[in-house]
Amino acid sequence: MVDDYEPWRRFVSSTFQKQPELQVIGEVSDGLEAVRKAQELLPDLILLDIGLPTLNGIEAARRIREVSPTSKILFISENRSLDVVEQALNTGAGGYVVKSNAAGELLPAVEAVLRGRPFVSPGLACCDSINLENEHTAEQARRDKVVAHCRPHSVERHRHELKLYSDSAAFVEDFAHSIEAGLENGNAVVVIATESHRANLLQQLRADAVDVEAAAERKRYIPLDVSDSLSTDMDTSTAGDGFAKRVPPAIAEALRTSKERHLHLAVG
Repeated sequence: MVDDYEPWRRFVSSTFQKQPELQVIGEVSDGLEAVRKAQELLPDLILLDIGLPTLNGIEAARRIREVSPTSKILFISENRSLDVVEQALNTGAGGYVVKSNAAGELLPAVEAVLRGRPFVSPGLACCDSINLENEHTAEQARRDKVVAHCRPHSVERHRHELKLYSDSAAFVEDFAHSIEAGLENGNAVVVIATESHRANLLQQLRADAVDVEAAAERKRYIPLDVSDSLSTDMDTSTAGDGFAKRVPPAIAEALRTSKERHLHLAVG
């Protein structure tokens, strides 16, 4: 597992601990160390981030292919650039998961890649085809060459994910990891939740060493109460490129901030 954000590595480890057939045999936080560790351990699968110190994930993957050719590679990154996704997969990696979707996609992606099947987050469905033929794929993938090229669609598609939780603890843990992933990748996050859930989320984020106060001060972490978010007192002065014109003032402010800083805005 290669990622420079320790809370994220804890999330992945805790996820794998519930799967007896999976075992994390090594964790590193930079690209050069990933290459060295891959050569030493020869793992079945390497989870690889894109933005890494010393050596980025794409270059690390190319070098890993040389020193550990039997290791399968699954990229997990919040980077949604089609060019980056294409470059990552062209290293011979078996899949690409958007980090903020990992709660629901990580285990299916791991299973697919280990079985030699390609996996790309559905949110990146703009990739009409991707060259996934490489030494890491199963025989069927070897026979069925897929030539891929990512092309942006002329119409932007917005996708909202619905998840159901059996208890508050599971909700808080999963939601906190999504918030951490968003903040780590420079996005602004708006949280609409009850007072008790906001308090529990804050406690979880602090426990994971997230500087929530700093994020809030920079308007990158914006907690809202459910009842307030449903208020009919909306700000009609801000219209936004396909967004509804009637939005709560706090969200309107977040939109302005994200636009000024060229950030993505996630509302959860």
